[in-house]
Amino acid sequence: MNEAAPGPFGPVRPSTTSRGELRPAGRFRVEGGLWAERLEVNREVTVPLGPERLEEAGNLDNFRLAAGGGSGAYQGPLFSDSDVYKWLEAVAWEQGREPSAQLGGLQRSMTRLVASAQSPDGYLDTFYQCHPERSRLTELTFGHELYCAGHLFQAAVAARRATGDTELLEVSGRFASHLADVFGPEGRQGVPGHPEVEMALVELYREVGDPRFLRLASYFVDARGNRLLAPEHFDSPYFQDHLPVRKATTPEGHAVRALYLAAGAADVASETNDVDLLDALALQWGNMVASKTYLTGGLGSRWEGEAFGDPFELPPDLAYCETCAAIGSVMWSWRMLLATGNPSYADLIERTMLNAVLAGVSLDGTRFAYVNPLQVRSAGEQVSERSAGYGRRAWFGCACCPANVMRTLSSFEHYFATSSPRGVQLQQFAPGALAAPTPAGPVALAVRTDYPWDGEIEVEVLDAPSGRWELSIRAPGWCDNPSATLRDGSELELSGGYLRAERAWSAGDRVGVRLPMPPRRTRADRRVDAVRGCAALERGPLVYCFEGTDLPPGADLDRIVSADGPITTTQLPWLSAGAVGLRVAARFPDPDPGLYRPSTVEPLTGGGTEVHLGTVPYFAWGNRELGPMRVWVPEA
Repeated sequence: MNEAAPGPFGPVRPSTTSRGELRPAGRFRVEGGLWAERLEVNREVTVPLGPERLEEAGNLDNFRLAAGGGSGAYQGPLFSDSDVYKWLEAVAWEQGREPSAQLGGLQRSMTRLVASAQSPDGYLDTFYQCHPERSRLTELTFGHELYCAGHLFQAAVAARRATGDTELLEVSGRFASHLADVFGPEGRQGVPGHPEVEMALVELYREVGDPRFLRLASYFVDARGNRLLAPEHFDSPYFQDHLPVRKATTPEGHAVRALYLAAGAADVASETNDVDLLDALALQWGNMVASKTYLTGGLGSRWEGEAFGDPFELPPDLAYCETCAAIGSVMWSWRMLLATGNPSYADLIERTMLNAVLAGVSLDGTRFAYVNPLQVRSAGEQVSERSAGYGRRAWFGCACCPANVMRTLSSFEHYFATSSPRGVQLQQFAPGALAAPTPAGPVALAVRTDYPWDGEIEVEVLDAPSGRWELSIRAPGWCDNPSATLRDGSELELSGGYLRAERAWSAGDRVGVRLPMPPRRTRADRRVDAVRGCAALERGPLVYCFEGTDLPPGADLDRIVSADGPITTTQLPWLSAGAVGLRVAARFPDPDPGLYRPSTVEPLTGGGTEVHLGTVPYFAWGNRELGPMRVWVPEA
């Protein structure tokens, strides 16, 4: 197996000539707190489950069959290859974090299996290889060949960057070269029905330097919106093929498709210095946040088409909020942060990771959520294995989300910090350490905190060059009064969403950051009809929810009419060391007179029962016992 020296590079590595205000600073080593717990469970439990579940579902047998060594028929959805590739990406990042002989052996054997299935011309997709009667690279609307290819390329890049292994990179190079020969302005006209390959092609270009891959990614982005996809089951907006990317003003259609496309377009804009394209993406992102994003950071309000809805169409109980959409949001926001330096993108990454992504996997790491609504009713009908009322599941017939969670958590340490010609920016917070470049030379930092349970953060300079450089610490958008103070009493300047100080730093310098996080009530825009007159509880970056398991006997969470008393904090030792819950007085009225009543009759909001209820962080709901849950509660 060919080897090359790994580097401290994560999923996104802009080239030296790409447009961008920031660069990834390298891996932040998380060394404690909530994120250490979640990443450890992912490494020790969730990722090792992958090969077993992929074997049971038949994904690996498909590769054996395509390689000519298997028996039987193809198993699973036609995009099953992608789940194998996402697992390979996850294990690559884990090997980069801390090598494991067990995981390394599984990674090598699965890589060899993938390589054995590749056709002599470079083509690789087991569904079409196992169905020779189907035409390759022509059934673009739902064929998913390019989607699977994208996940292959990302796994290959991860293996190279994290471990130095290039076997999967060679497989990817041959396949990408084949695609470059088939598609483009001088070749076959078409775009992938499910975007993903765009950002993967750009990253492959960044890794191996072949300009054909960047040109192909650019073609796929610019050709979209010309209705090259034949509508099947859904119309053009579902596929983001109704408008050119540059003319769209908000994400539309299938949420995961839209977010993956936007992430790929951001990569293309950065590498081609396309300011107009980047501005169009910034407008789309801003409109998405302003009118289509759930409080948790979740995206996709419609089960039909797994799609974005209209602006302000954000029903809590009918929310789809696919876990993969949350992950796509993080991917897009990270690329926009690097391109622009705007900390609003890091704010959304924080909200989405701590609420919408972490909700996608159980605390023990063995079960997964496909959809993530903000309310589960007491007697709700479960219409699908994806229904949240069933609880998290061990796997799915369409298992895109589990392996996606694995690779996201395995690579998340690369999203904590950035660097620029001015210095270093801390974007996310956890106890840990960072080695990063600055204009004056490399620096080493240590971070001590109980975040997100506490807003006190200490940043210590462990090693620094003699020249001047700027330390910037993101001031989260949820925080009303952020501050940071040096040991000598001088304060960091709050500017552009960061607490900043430029100076000649010395080893031993410390910055004390204070992000007050009193509990707060949040109300939605009045145009969000489904939660008008309701409030949700938040503290710091976390959204909280009520669970049926905390109700007194006979109380029905569907009937709660207010939770407007003082909010106090409490400890949740079952969740995490130092985990903070919220408690509030809630009222349950006497029974209403009927389903409907004359408008002249006031609703019965008086009387009833008042109790003090605990709430839990939304990401942890459904881990003690299954039952009703809600984030938004009516206000009396």
